[in-house]
Amino acid sequence: MLSKKIKAALEGSSAIRAMFVEGKELAAKVGEENVFDFSLGNPATPAPESIKTVIKELLDEVDPLVLHGYMSNSGYEDARAAIAGNLNKRFGTDFTWENIVMTVGAAGGINIVFKAILDPGDEVIVFAPFFGEYRSYAANFDASVVAVQPDFETFQPDLAAFEEAFTEKTKAVLVNTPNNPTGVIYSDETMKKIAEILLRKEDEYQKEIYLISDEPYRELIYDGAEENFLTKYYHNTIVGYSFSKSLSLPGERIGYIAVPNAVTDAKELLAGIEVANRTLGFVNAPSLMQKAVAGCVNEKTNLEFYDQNRKDLYEGLTKLGFTCIKPQGAFYLWVKSPVENEKEFVAAAKKYNLILVAGSAFGCGGYVRLAYCISNEKINRSLEAFAKLAEEYHLEG
Repeated sequence: MLSKKIKAALEGSSAIRAMFVEGKELAAKVGEENVFDFSLGNPATPAPESIKTVIKELLDEVDPLVLHGYMSNSGYEDARAAIAGNLNKRFGTDFTWENIVMTVGAAGGINIVFKAILDPGDEVIVFAPFFGEYRSYAANFDASVVAVQPDFETFQPDLAAFEEAFTEKTKAVLVNTPNNPTGVIYSDETMKKIAEILLRKEDEYQKEIYLISDEPYRELIYDGAEENFLTKYYHNTIVGYSFSKSLSLPGERIGYIAVPNAVTDAKELLAGIEVANRTLGFVNAPSLMQKAVAGCVNEKTNLEFYDQNRKDLYEGLTKLGFTCIKPQGAFYLWVKSPVENEKEFVAAAKKYNLILVAGSAFGCGGYVRLAYCISNEKINRSLEAFAKLAEEYHLEG
């Protein structure tokens, strides 16, 4: 018999994955080339050639008993040192290898941090719209998320609502910028105000409240925006990162957690995260991929590819009369549903072989998410289908 937790998880299973499966089923009926599947944030650019080169060199030159063997639960020291040095050079931080824990992607990273800091009944504040799996990650440790709605003009967080969301149970605030699903980058002003509120709340409740920054899209930014690293705003900041998007390696499950020395009892927290990595069963991040990404820390995905898709889709849909939030980063377009119940809109889109994800999956109904990490040719062919959808809802460009 299934556990109550897993039964609950089945009932709330990922809407994103469900739409992805529907897209595959539809493709089997009408042909993959005729389906415009915007459901899954699966990178559409290949990993940099240097990844292949480094992996070949590692396989040829490193003792396989070392390359494929156990190491510290926090990962290889040389891989952690390479990441620390890269962050120091780019963001002026002062990390050593000891501040870095290699993880099984960003999801594994968030889970080991949650295991290290959360007690049953604790609350984690998140900013809607947010990646829906955050709920499950908190529930894994008998904690819960508290969602704060955005400013619907800018999709920056509603900071007044944020301040009101704190209780004695608040243990952490989880931010994701550039944001999935909106593509919005939280401004410098927003982050400074979030930090000010956090400092006041730490003083009010006389305890540590952590800011956890989930940063898989840090390098995917457009229009001259600068990459940001949030540890500069607030002392109790923990950064989680994934190479899934920046190096197009989602299936390899490789990332890291960075804990600055400024975090209260940083060494104890790092030790707790390392133990969590082991006791959750990850044991350690994939050994070969640790060394592979360490050799490619300066590489990036083909940003121009995503930027062209962003421009073509945003401009195409706005010309058809759809209301869209122009993405500043990531590879998602956030579109206002022409009807209040966006699930009705998602169902209507399927008639034209368009696979979209309902905004309610991200804690923000009335919108849909489009992942534009598909071929540019498909982006442009999809506009004819969107034109038919716009006509059905009497939209005017």
